[in-house]
Amino acid sequence: MTPRTPRELACRELVQLVTDYLEGVLPPEEHARFEQHLESCKGCTAYLRQMRDLVRLSGRIRDDVIPPEAPRELLQLFETWKAQRS
Repeated sequence: MTPRTPRELACRELVQLVTDYLEGVLPPEEHARFEQHLESCKGCTAYLRQMRDLVRLSGRIRDDVIPPEAPRELLQLFETWKAQRS
């Protein structure tokens, strides 16, 4: 594995920047680093594709089809997942 230079973006950084990237608000230098990382990282490219799909599909969900308990259950699942990663 080749060590990264200080200018290269790590996968963890990309995950933190993905919202700004999708909203088009990354500064030009960060935007270039983001895209450079995507050129060599299949995992992050797949993650970005999944996030784009999530944004696209979530705009189609109507409030009246979401069960009232769903937000609570999702939050609970996330908290369990986060605790397991710690």
